[in-house]
Amino acid sequence: MNNKYDKTNIFSKILRSEISCQKVLENDHALAFLDINPQAPIHVLIIPRNEYIDFHDFTENGSSQEISYFWKLVNDVLKNKNVSESGFRIITNSGLDGNQDVPHFHVHLLGGKNLGRMIN
Repeated sequence: MNNKYDKTNIFSKILRSEISCQKVLENDHALAFLDINPQAPIHVLIIPRNEYIDFHDFTENGSSQEISYFWKLVNDVLKNKNVSESGFRIITNSGLDGNQDVPHFHVHLLGGKNLGRMIN
């Protein structure tokens, strides 16, 4: 675990059940829930249950089981939301230049319509 992790971030509070969320799916190592400010018809956030600040922290310090279960849940959400064939976007923001709002590793799964080009 990262000793610079901020335990007051909103995802940490969701994991401790201090703040509620609309769960989509979960497993032993990850949780998926609806974004409260959706940017697409389908906008799900997937987070690991343990304390990782960003993608680099998660991939460097997460166990192989945590990493595997995390991506398995992402795939399960794709199936659950029925976007595997129509298409989707997975985004993670890291650090200041990546405009990461919550300092807990997470991915945004977006779909349900044509999302357009990501960068013009």
